[in-house]
Amino acid sequence: MAVTVTAVILTLIGLALFGFGSQLVMLGGSFYYALSGLAFVLTAVLLFKRSKFALHVYAVLILATLVWAIWEVGFDWWQLGPRGGVIILIGLWLLTPWIKKPLGFASPTGTVYGPNAWPLALSVLIAIIVAGYSMTQDPHNQSGELPQEKLVSAPVYGGDVPDNEWHQYGRTPYGQRYSPLTQITVDNVSQLKEVWRYQTGDVKLPDDVGETTYQVTPLKVGGLLYICTPHNWAIAIDAATGKEKWKYDPNVGLNPDRQHQTCRGVSYYAEPSAAPGTACAQRVYLPTSDARLIALDAQTGQVCTSFADQGVLHLEQGMQYNPAGYYYSTSPPVIVAGKIIIGGAVNDNYSTQEQSGVIRAFDVNTGALIWNWDSGNPTKTEPLGPGETYTTNSPNSWSVFSYDEDLGLVYIPLGNQVPDQLGMGRSESVEKYSSSIVALDINTGKDRWVRQTVHHDLWDMDVPAQPVLLDITKQDGTTVPALVGPTKQGDIYVLDRRTGEPLLAVTEEPAPGGAIPEDFSAPTQPTSLLTFKPAPLQEKNMWGVSMFDQLACRISFHQLNYKGRYTPPSLTGTLVYPGNFGTFNWGSVAIDPERQVMFGMPTYLAFTSRLVPRDQIPPKGQDEKGSEQGLNRNDGAPYGVFMGPFLGPLKIPCQAPPWGYVAGADLRTGDIAYKRKNGTVYDMTPLPLPFKIGVPGIGGPIITKGGVAFLGAAVDNYLRAYDLTTGKQLWDARLPAGGQATPMTYALDDGKQYVVMVAGGHGSVGTKPGDYVIAYSLP
Repeated sequence: MAVTVTAVILTLIGLALFGFGSQLVMLGGSFYYALSGLAFVLTAVLLFKRSKFALHVYAVLILATLVWAIWEVGFDWWQLGPRGGVIILIGLWLLTPWIKKPLGFASPTGTVYGPNAWPLALSVLIAIIVAGYSMTQDPHNQSGELPQEKLVSAPVYGGDVPDNEWHQYGRTPYGQRYSPLTQITVDNVSQLKEVWRYQTGDVKLPDDVGETTYQVTPLKVGGLLYICTPHNWAIAIDAATGKEKWKYDPNVGLNPDRQHQTCRGVSYYAEPSAAPGTACAQRVYLPTSDARLIALDAQTGQVCTSFADQGVLHLEQGMQYNPAGYYYSTSPPVIVAGKIIIGGAVNDNYSTQEQSGVIRAFDVNTGALIWNWDSGNPTKTEPLGPGETYTTNSPNSWSVFSYDEDLGLVYIPLGNQVPDQLGMGRSESVEKYSSSIVALDINTGKDRWVRQTVHHDLWDMDVPAQPVLLDITKQDGTTVPALVGPTKQGDIYVLDRRTGEPLLAVTEEPAPGGAIPEDFSAPTQPTSLLTFKPAPLQEKNMWGVSMFDQLACRISFHQLNYKGRYTPPSLTGTLVYPGNFGTFNWGSVAIDPERQVMFGMPTYLAFTSRLVPRDQIPPKGQDEKGSEQGLNRNDGAPYGVFMGPFLGPLKIPCQAPPWGYVAGADLRTGDIAYKRKNGTVYDMTPLPLPFKIGVPGIGGPIITKGGVAFLGAAVDNYLRAYDLTTGKQLWDARLPAGGQATPMTYALDDGKQYVVMVAGGHGSVGTKPGDYVIAYSLP
């Protein structure tokens, strides 16, 4: 009975492998699956006949699979396992007495002889030995060390921020995410313990959009921490105890048309001329998801009614179109030279009639408009006159700015014009400024230089990260004011921040063609000398937990349009790699200004996009909620777009891991010193398995002068510490929810150093939601 059932199962497996394997062959893929299907069927036929040769045929299949697998991927366990796992398990089953005994024969004397199973047993043993050996190998880690020489004794951090505080999103106006504190070091970081935990009470609601996320980095000024929450509550917390001092709820409500429900941070400002103790002498500015900017007293949380309209600045002013929920600021504005400078997130791919991506500077005290820079109309920076409006759908900046007050420049990471995947009809200005880093004059708003990172962007490759500023020491000992700009496509631009000219070479490389007839694609695309761009995907990079879903992913790979990075969108479906999450995103990178090195988290996750003709897009449902994944409607355009991660039938990535690393690079030479797999599948699978395969993440790192880097971000719920020099993990702490935010560190007056992490989850990556703020310090 067992033999018959086994033969039936092997027949079904063989027919499926042969059928779908033949489809793969016709698409130009591997012959292996079709041939292995025939081997399964032949084994089944021999089992039906009770022939001992069934075991021999299967032994050949095991050895042939092993040779093929090693030829494709070498000794990479996470790729060998799916190729051979099912086959080895079946091989072990065929060696059991229930299968072997019926395949034997009886002599004329009545003696029963079992079949010769040694060929099968030996092939299984060889495969197991190879599997065991591959588990000891790590072909993806790049080991090395960053230079430890301190090139400057007194680095410029930017701004007047005490060493023990954290005044802006990246600690200072330079956005370095670097703290001069030294109490926590590589030698003692393993002793960190949780010392307090605060819960905001702002939790994800059933009617929230899917992209409800908690991405805030707290500020520390004096004895208080300042945060915001996904629903835009502003909260002040005692930095020593974690006790709440005040809370302000702006009542933003819920709107299903908001693509994101998040807040990355608030902005702090102290009025130099105000008398101590005066109401609103110190202020916190809160951006909200209903397009307001609210000024609050930093000590009490009361609204500062002298600002704008009774304390509230309405950001929708000057927009030709103003659909509710389509525009808001998700990132904290910057405050410099008496001005508060703010951009806004414009919903991706909703409509051709959305708000402008204008950047505006308002008087920090009164809220009066001082200048506006609209990338669709960049020469008109004086405030709009009566009846004038900004350019509809011009490229926007939803991320964080940095600035150099001495140079009089604010640095803007710009996104793309909506719709992202359709480039027809873009103006000359849009083509120039889309997906670029722009330096604006702080006083006038005039642009002083622009560095575009993608030409004619058809892939949603916004510049997502705050530009990081530092002074770089050249080989001849001279110093150059520099800017480091991480991008979604993996390039990291190192530029002279005075002019935008490259300090590390930028070259133009040929790019794939093949855009839809109404559109075009740029013939070349820029690439920086310092780049984390991935190698192009191949069929052998397709993955799954078994040979079956791996085969499905191989078929999908060949069905998609893919010619490498920058393959244009198509009606049949395009593979976008790096995908929309980007190699780097809003978490940016952290910089050590003394050693002039960087630490970051490159992520590799392919997406797909498919253009959908207008007549094939169904009417909008009343219960639809905003999302960047699934069908993006592009109302008013000839095509919508269906997009999302490149997943297999089991909803796991089709591309093989690793999907995430930590990495260190020398900013003076562009050399990547190390790349180490980061994160486990502990929270990605039904069982809490601690397998370190390198998982995706979204969030950012920080560095301390003690030589330690801290990073949450990965889709397993941990905060980790690393040796900046080598990238080796030194410590971790289990978080109660997803840690898709950027940590920060500060010290109290007694010198005690704390590390703080927000754990609230991220809707896009499906991590556990929460409302936690957690502080750690040494015993």
